[in-house]
Amino acid sequence: MTTSEDILGAVLSLQEEEQLLLVEQLLDRLSPEADEWETDDLAAELERRQADFARGTAEEIPWSILREED
Repeated sequence: MTTSEDILGAVLSLQEEEQLLLVEQLLDRLSPEADEWETDDLAAELERRQADFARGTAEEIPWSILREED
């Protein structure tokens, strides 16, 4: 039986570009809703959020809390 450590070892033996491709493929499978965003829409939303944060109008939420929301 293959363990997660076996898989990780195999992945770490890949070239960096292949590792990145694998990560992208895994993320696509784990979060298909991310495909709903067009690149321009996502960039605009990120810029808006960054501007809100810079103005002090955005609430900071620690990653530990966000992670629990899933």
